[in-house]
Amino acid sequence: MPLLTIAGLPGPPLNVPVGTTVLAAIHAAGHDWWHACGAKGRCTTCRVRVLSGAELLAPLTEPELRYRAAGRLHETERLACQARIRSEKSGVG
Repeated sequence: MPLLTIAGLPGPPLNVPVGTTVLAAIHAAGHDWWHACGAKGRCTTCRVRVLSGAELLAPLTEPELRYRAAGRLHETERLACQARIRSEKSGVG
């Protein structure tokens, strides 16, 4: 199972099943992560900055592409509610 390290969250890296969103993994580990739109990809409050392992995430979703085109989501950022783990390799963080 891939490991997800979130800087600033206490505890060890999170084990994340492939296909799970970053937000779901954070919540499953018992951490709170703000998502004002209810994890629908309609805001950017759940954004995370990907420091390494971006290639282990599924491609940008349509909401992420819209926010990126509007300048509201930088190249190194993803929406935690939209970004899904797609690889068995560890190191996403």
